[in-house]
Amino acid sequence: MMRRNLMMIFFVAALALPFAPLARAQRPVPERAVDRIQREVRHRILMLPYYNVFDNITYKVEGYNVTLMGAVTRPTVKSQAGNVVKDIEGVQKVENNIEVLPLSPMDNALRLRLFRAIYGYTALQRYALSVQKPIRIIVKNGNVTLEGVVDSQADKNLVNIRANGVSGVFKVTNNLRVVKP
Repeated sequence: MMRRNLMMIFFVAALALPFAPLARAQRPVPERAVDRIQREVRHRILMLPYYNVFDNITYKVEGYNVTLMGAVTRPTVKSQAGNVVKDIEGVQKVENNIEVLPLSPMDNALRLRLFRAIYGYTALQRYALSVQKPIRIIVKNGNVTLEGVVDSQADKNLVNIRANGVSGVFKVTNNLRVVKP
């Protein structure tokens, strides 16, 4: 009798074993786990050693999976971002969709001119004070995309005017968001 019960337990366990991952995947992810992962992803990206004003990395957290997006000037920043996010406790899968911008001396010179035009302008110099610059300047083949945050609509318009005034710029896409301090 005891032996039959033991065999029945092993049989039921063997049947349930292939379905264990499905049961785990269907459980809802706690909200605070997602919040913790989001905070940790943001922190680790901002702490990347070569992440600068000419890079922009965004991310999406869905349960225990993280998708990285954006554009960077160095391939090492892309690989480092994927590696540091993989090491976060609870992250099961990382999809690294970060674009590495093409190497171009023209784009590099344009980046520097844009940086000086925006962060060197007196009315916008307060944005240059922080270590992580709130206005990101993405340049690809002469086309400029501005990402990040500013304090007012007037600042957003001023950044747009300054970027459009730089020689060599083909087009400016202003994706800056206005947030009240």
